[in-house]
Amino acid sequence: MRILVTGGAGFIGSHLVDTLLARGAAEVRVLDNLTNGTRQNLAGQSANPRFTLVVGDVRDGVVREKALHGIDIVYHLACLGVRHSLHDPVENHEVNALGTLVMLQSARAEGIRRFIYVSTSEVFGTAQYAPMDERHPTWPETVYGGSKLAGEAYSRAYFRTYGMDTVVVRPFNTYGPRSHFEGDSGEVLPRTIVRLLAGERPVIFGDGEQTRDFMHVSDTSAALALLAQGPGLAGETLNLGSGCEVTMNALCAAVAVAVGRPDLVPVHDIARPGDVRRLLGDPTLMASLTGFAQTVPFERGVAELVAWFEASGRENPDRLAQIEDRNWVALEAV
Repeated sequence: MRILVTGGAGFIGSHLVDTLLARGAAEVRVLDNLTNGTRQNLAGQSANPRFTLVVGDVRDGVVREKALHGIDIVYHLACLGVRHSLHDPVENHEVNALGTLVMLQSARAEGIRRFIYVSTSEVFGTAQYAPMDERHPTWPETVYGGSKLAGEAYSRAYFRTYGMDTVVVRPFNTYGPRSHFEGDSGEVLPRTIVRLLAGERPVIFGDGEQTRDFMHVSDTSAALALLAQGPGLAGETLNLGSGCEVTMNALCAAVAVAVGRPDLVPVHDIARPGDVRRLLGDPTLMASLTGFAQTVPFERGVAELVAWFEASGRENPDRLAQIEDRNWVALEAV
């Protein structure tokens, strides 16, 4: 099959590209404007004749037409993140919600076989019960979560209204090599690793008992790849989580052990508004429909990610200066 991955130069997207090509896709085409993604993430495929990078914005109709021509399957990951939504909610909506709608419209016009919308667990907000199955209420805490939920609704509407084969998948908290530590796209685990490797104490907002459901990116990309062909998936909405929750306090402790600096205990700042308190996914439906099961336990994944950051530090010695460990209140006020 010929596959398009929007946002394919990003963290999860680039790993998905690697997985799809390794599994024999006839072509994998990436559409990315390189706002968050990088060419470096795709460097391993640059000489692969089955790989193509189209640089452009999903909101540009000419670019969409070029990227979609001849494509069988679309994975739509292009988006702007949660911190971005705090300081520019309108652009966040335009890329995440409107960008999904116009991608659906163009994909339908092109006659693609399946449209896989990669959403986020942030659509749920804080867990009202756990583990959270696909029917858990959706009460997003941020514009980012709201905009991704809009993309879900559009994807399901295209299935119901037009009979278009769409699948919605909600990854929980993915981590691993190439994960973002810098700027407003930085995530807690890589930020914590960078700080500890630099001899700095990690920062926790709130009491540290908020939880997340982590999955290694190799497992996330493997699960996503299964969605390209499986029968009985059209119109489905699937959670992609591990079924295990980790507190921020436990995360910092695990990283400190992996780095060999258990003396660097966290600094606690005030809690962030709109910060989800608890996330714990129920992976049952995903497993039953695709046979997927995760393979990388959290502690091993953290140790491997620490080793990756240690090895890659020579390429980027100023990582600590690139971290934005500011509370969302301060970020919003800027």
